[in-house]
Amino acid sequence: MELAVSMLLILLNLASWCVLSEGRLLVDMTLVSDAFCLDGSLPAYHLHRGFGAGASNWLLQFEGGGWCNDIQSCLDRAKTKHGSSLYMNKLEDFNGILSNDASLNPDFYNWNRVKLRYCDGGSFSGDAKFDNGTSVLYFRGQKIWEAIILDLLPKGLGNADKALLSGCSAGGLSSFLQCENFYRALPTNTSVKCLSDAGFFLDERDITLNYTMRTFFENLVSLQGIEKNLDKNCTSFLDNPKLCMFPQYFLNYMATPFFILNTAYDVYQFHHALVPPSADMNGDWKRCKLSIASCTPQQLDILQGFRGDMLAALSSFLKDSTSGGMFINSCFAHCQSETQETWFALGSPSIQDKVHRFHYTCYIL
Repeated sequence: MELAVSMLLILLNLASWCVLSEGRLLVDMTLVSDAFCLDGSLPAYHLHRGFGAGASNWLLQFEGGGWCNDIQSCLDRAKTKHGSSLYMNKLEDFNGILSNDASLNPDFYNWNRVKLRYCDGGSFSGDAKFDNGTSVLYFRGQKIWEAIILDLLPKGLGNADKALLSGCSAGGLSSFLQCENFYRALPTNTSVKCLSDAGFFLDERDITLNYTMRTFFENLVSLQGIEKNLDKNCTSFLDNPKLCMFPQYFLNYMATPFFILNTAYDVYQFHHALVPPSADMNGDWKRCKLSIASCTPQQLDILQGFRGDMLAALSSFLKDSTSGGMFINSCFAHCQSETQETWFALGSPSIQDKVHRFHYTCYIL
């Protein structure tokens, strides 16, 4: 009997296609057909099977990694892991929210955990193609998303008891954009929820009063054919439908339970939306960007204003949502669910006897 149990465990480990290396969980890649990365290579995901009480539960995590919103930046991106599966690591390190260690990830360690690799440059939402006779780019993020879901459904996702869609940064934005589609793809008796980590990108003026992030997203939506895949309630309501790339404009239309994890001083947005290089040609913010302790009182006031705008944009969701929630802290960070140090660690903050998964030495709002 002991030999049979041992053989069964070996087979189960082989079936999960993973490698344990010095305490790390490395999970093998699965390629998917019927869709293309920017360069025309096949998209990919990594699946580590659940077990025990979590065997019927699923967690899907969108990989992040910015965007490309013009032909040249997309051509450059197509030669990297964020534009081609040819450059991706075949084994992906699962930690943080993807860890299989109960002591480090007590809520999801035994779930089926999937990492969706990001290779379209448009937050899994585009549907277009560029071909000038010399170069070809596939903006097929929406089809990548659909192809991966179709591949996972017969592998058990279609019979899930619980399913959580999550993501970080550009992947966190993907969680907002695909949450309702995720709900519709699963059986009505599946408990479906979504989580965005550092994906609440604001439509915010920079320090020179220009809408740098707005212009970036408008170009992204136009290039990659994203508008037709944005929330229809939002696009029919706003005069500029491209703004529906920003979660603040369509969040209240979402019906699926949603949890927002974000910092009020998101570092990416600080560096690229509030104080982008184009708005700081003289480098007045260089020291402040390197260390908050080096910011002047005037710069701190501007950062406080950004925090206020973040909370204001979330206020209606906080007030009106009956099934959503949020955890907004005051860390200078970007993404808190993907690494062990910021997901769950010794000394993680506790509120009302609940140990929170997001750990930093920072103030909690």
